[in-house]
Amino acid sequence: MSAAVPPLLRVEGLVKHFPVQKGFFDKLTLRDGRVRLVSQTVHALNGVSLTIARGETLALVGESGCGKSTLAKTVVGLHPPTSGRIWYGAEEIGGLTGAARRPYQKRIQMIFQDPFSSLNPRKKIADIVGLPMLVHGRSSRTARRTRVEELLTKVGLDAAYAERYPHQFSGGQRQRIGIARALACEPELVIADEPISALDVSIQAQILNLLMDMQEEFGLTYLFVSHDLSAVRHISSRVAVMYLGLLVETADTEAIFAEPLHPYTRLLFSAIPSLDRLEFREAAADGEVPTPIELPTGCPFHPRCPDVMEPCRTDRPATITAAPGRHVACHLYASGRR
Repeated sequence: MSAAVPPLLRVEGLVKHFPVQKGFFDKLTLRDGRVRLVSQTVHALNGVSLTIARGETLALVGESGCGKSTLAKTVVGLHPPTSGRIWYGAEEIGGLTGAARRPYQKRIQMIFQDPFSSLNPRKKIADIVGLPMLVHGRSSRTARRTRVEELLTKVGLDAAYAERYPHQFSGGQRQRIGIARALACEPELVIADEPISALDVSIQAQILNLLMDMQEEFGLTYLFVSHDLSAVRHISSRVAVMYLGLLVETADTEAIFAEPLHPYTRLLFSAIPSLDRLEFREAAADGEVPTPIELPTGCPFHPRCPDVMEPCRTDRPATITAAPGRHVACHLYASGRR
């Protein structure tokens, strides 16, 4: 990316914490002989910084619960950030709400994970796909209907399906409808949050290819959230690896698959079996992922890391440039041991 051309999306130091309501998950502590309920906080995002260039697909990967979906929903505006900044082009939008945010809602749209719960079962497809245009005051009823039928055709569905209800479609067809809805206002950035995880394997490739076709036709930029590494390799141009609310490595897709640098990335990618040997490349990490309520000190991966050093236990590693286009947050590289 040229330094003179700003990225389409820039996130800097993004933090998102969720308070846990008093109840089952609260700690019980003794103070002056009395039992006291102590409120807790889920540290979902802990200082995430990334950029997405216009026209590229950045894949966000990591284990379940690492903060991928929270990052996606915070960028799109469904969650207000606790702190940090979000730029869309040259405009900071992280703190915008209501009418001030609305112009950017048209430009940033989302495809949700579960096509069975993300479509209103009481609405016809024409109303579901046409709602974004209605909300943003675009065109007449007749023009909206024409646009809906055009979008249904582009995502591989019959235009006559506009009069049907979501329960009349399969999972793959519903996700196509979700894609059509995301494209209704002609967005520039589309955030796809696990868009194929709820679908049959036979349908997943079709949806991935549809997303790539739509990107080429409409010049879209994608933030593609997934734990499916084979899908990530197929669709993305860059990959960002997340662990416990932090980005630990970012690199071009082919580079990171050929030689993952961070210990967590290597262990994550060891889940990809070798086709010629049908075995995993490395052993999996020991232990469970720590809870985001009580984050480890220092590097969050150090309790499971096979290369742990003493600084890892106390100091959070800074993100450094390990090679052109490659960024990694690991004491191994900061200390020169790698």
